[in-house]
Amino acid sequence: MLTTAFTALVGAQRMGSSSLQKMLNAQYAISNFYVDTVNDDRLAEEAIKGMLESLDPHSSYTDAKETKELEEPLQGEFSGIGIQFNMKQDTLYVIQTIVGGPSEKVGIIAGDRIVTVNDTSIAGVKMKNSDIQKRLRGKKGTKVTVQVKRGNNPELITFRITRDKIPLYSVDACYMLDDKTGYLQISRFGAKTHEEMVEGIEKLRKQGMKQLIIDLGNNGGGYLNAAIDMCNEFLQRRQLIVYTQGNNSPRQEGNADGLGHYKDLKMVVIVDQFSASASEIFSGAMQDWDRAVVVGRRTYGKGLVQRPFRFDDGSMMRLTVARYYTPSGRCIQKPYTKGDKKHYDEDLVDRYKEGEYYHLDSIQFNDSLSYKTLKNGRTIYGGGGIMPDVFVPVDTTENSKYYRDLMAKGIFNLYAVDYVDKHRSAIKSTYSTLTDFDKRFALTEGDLRQFIAMGEKDSVKYDEKQYRTSETLIKTVLKGLIARDVYADPGAYTMIINHRNHDVLEALRVINDDRLFNSLLQKGNPDYERLARQHREKKEKEKKK
Repeated sequence: MLTTAFTALVGAQRMGSSSLQKMLNAQYAISNFYVDTVNDDRLAEEAIKGMLESLDPHSSYTDAKETKELEEPLQGEFSGIGIQFNMKQDTLYVIQTIVGGPSEKVGIIAGDRIVTVNDTSIAGVKMKNSDIQKRLRGKKGTKVTVQVKRGNNPELITFRITRDKIPLYSVDACYMLDDKTGYLQISRFGAKTHEEMVEGIEKLRKQGMKQLIIDLGNNGGGYLNAAIDMCNEFLQRRQLIVYTQGNNSPRQEGNADGLGHYKDLKMVVIVDQFSASASEIFSGAMQDWDRAVVVGRRTYGKGLVQRPFRFDDGSMMRLTVARYYTPSGRCIQKPYTKGDKKHYDEDLVDRYKEGEYYHLDSIQFNDSLSYKTLKNGRTIYGGGGIMPDVFVPVDTTENSKYYRDLMAKGIFNLYAVDYVDKHRSAIKSTYSTLTDFDKRFALTEGDLRQFIAMGEKDSVKYDEKQYRTSETLIKTVLKGLIARDVYADPGAYTMIINHRNHDVLEALRVINDDRLFNSLLQKGNPDYERLARQHREKKEKEKKK
């Protein structure tokens, strides 16, 4: 009978290869002869996943729901009620409302506590953030009814909100670091990132900006076109931005059109080990053309091009079809073994164990992976990811287990929400602007004792020595969270935490030292040359042995 079943599909052989026929025969056999009931759709999905897992680390399959969730952050908007919230003791606190959004229009304000959504209680039921978001989000034009507790008023206020499109921003912070240096923090490369970047730069120019720091730390990438459009603003006509190439994909290039507005703007780009994909395309192009000094740590190394193949049910397969190369010819992708995703995913952990995040001497500068920049001919390095021109080690001097436990338990957010709930009006009347708050506000010893007590109440035992180690960091993080809440500004936290951000401080030092800045762009980093020479001498000794 099994042979007869396979024979029934023999006509399909004319439509494809023997390997395809083998797969179809296997699915037919499972569907018709397996001992238990099977779901044919699920079977097909698992087969696709199995094939992709045997390839590279980034080819993937997502069902219809996962595909929508994956693309939403890059589209630049979603439909909802327009609030940013925090959970404190199973209660939803509104941190801020989106200006002009549905919640602001009906009168919801920061500090409100949402108790019910469409007659379903969300307070005191230990509901996940994702479950709450599902209840608040929905199609544009649909309505949702929420009940809100405001201040000490025992009566709940009922609001009926009409959902609308809510923008998602890529530029998370935009402000002046000093009287001539602007700062932009870009968290993703989405559909509107280029537009937001230009708006941010123009805003900073009006404030006297003469030089710019673009922070791509923790930016996992996004749309290729967004990176190309951004690069175009800073490069000259016909300068290559990026090219892609694969066995079945001929070389395709992205070149600057010469219409950029900031081709002469002095610039530093910050990257770290979590900067990936489009972040690496941008920073790689700026480095290859000697257009900007790159500061931080070696980037992630994601340089594989995924082409989406969409299915009728809304699901999608993202298949790797080519590799990204910087203008100098460096392949951004770090090495990998086909089918071995486990070790690939552990690469960042391996870098940590090898000391790459903390010690420059732990980084391998191999001559066989050296390239030359396209304008000044200085040496840069490939081998996966973008090696910055200036290495900044991760600072761990203020870290402690006590600090990590407080963070892991969510005590920082809980305390900030509670503090703002009690002091919002007083803070705003005392510190009229965020800048004023940044300069003058400080938590008292009494405030910090309450913070410590909140931690102990949630089983984080106080440790005097570890607290003193992390004290300044704790104060800075709390101050940033309070500022973000009070001034309804997502960039407020970044602005305050950057006072202790070593990547930003080093970038500011480099951009304000003309001699150092120009030397790095003209000659490269002498420490890298020293390490490359040591690596070369070591290899020569090994050969002689």
